[in-house]
Amino acid sequence: MTVAHVALLTEEEPRSAELTVTGEIDLSNADQVRDELYRSIANDLMYVSVNLTDVSYMDSSGLRVLFMLAERLQRLQTELAVVAPPGTPARRILELAGFDAVATLRP
Repeated sequence: MTVAHVALLTEEEPRSAELTVTGEIDLSNADQVRDELYRSIANDLMYVSVNLTDVSYMDSSGLRVLFMLAERLQRLQTELAVVAPPGTPARRILELAGFDAVATLRP
């Protein structure tokens, strides 16, 4: 089974959260990753950052999770930024899918 971890790193500023995802995100664990992300995000946040720097592999299932998260946060009027440095597996798939149309991509 593929393993990914989601951790709430900080709530430095009021009504904001920074999360990090590590490992691989694929069909075998995408629902678990989605559930962990959703549990970590309160409905009253104004800003959420998801750091994918240490994601070593992500397939279309992981991409679907991120698009669903972006849609959910948009309904809550919460800004989403995804950190994925250039050249990383996560950045490549996000750019190919045009994810920057629904959220801010940061290096």
